[in-house]
Amino acid sequence: MSETDKPGTRNSKLATNNWFASWFDTPYYHILYKDRNYREAQIFMDNLTHYLNLPEKAKVLDLACGKGRHSIYLNQLGFDVIGADLSENSIAEATKNANATLHFEVHDMREKFEDKFDAIFNLFTSFGYFENDNDDLKTLVAIKESLTDYGFAVIDFMNVHQVIPNLVPEEVKTVDGIDFHIKRYVADNHIIKEIDFEDNNEKYHFTEKVKALTLEDFQNMMNDAGIYLLDTFGDYKLKKFHKNTSERLIMIFK
Repeated sequence: MSETDKPGTRNSKLATNNWFASWFDTPYYHILYKDRNYREAQIFMDNLTHYLNLPEKAKVLDLACGKGRHSIYLNQLGFDVIGADLSENSIAEATKNANATLHFEVHDMREKFEDKFDAIFNLFTSFGYFENDNDDLKTLVAIKESLTDYGFAVIDFMNVHQVIPNLVPEEVKTVDGIDFHIKRYVADNHIIKEIDFEDNNEKYHFTEKVKALTLEDFQNMMNDAGIYLLDTFGDYKLKKFHKNTSERLIMIFK
């Protein structure tokens, strides 16, 4: 569902068939999630790059990079980084931090890159947005085709077996004076978040909708894509994955 599907919305230029193309491109997305734990994310990057033993100045793709915080940190670790995202506004903001070894571009993750990468990171549940299952497969194939022969890819996804039983059905989160009314539920094998708020006397409605993909779902897709799953982890400290209790589903493949 896009933000134009319900009354009380504006900004017709954001109209789209894909909820993520509109929601991620608004300033409100970044306001709502401004307090995310980026130190935890940096520790994750430290652990991940150490585990992968990436060579000095390795070429890294941060796929679905948003405003590029993690791309910037990966670049600070000494890697040659490209951050890619579908959101033009996010890429415009990220590009302010570009340098000789850090670049950003608008890119659809279903399309492969001309460049080949030593590592491709798809982080913080930036997968499973497409309505068509075949688009998820296309994304995996594009990742595979954008890797060097010795490259690694990482998908960091939610662990649905832990998330679904612990969903908070309703809450109000106030950020920068805006009351975000949030509802969460599961429908049609998707985890759905409805977000309603008012700003400057305008009412807004957005929906986040992510497929409730399990490890088995990913394994089936990877088999179809000709990808080899090497390892799975359950949190950002790279502890073992436990189906019912792990916070995350982190998959390393090539």
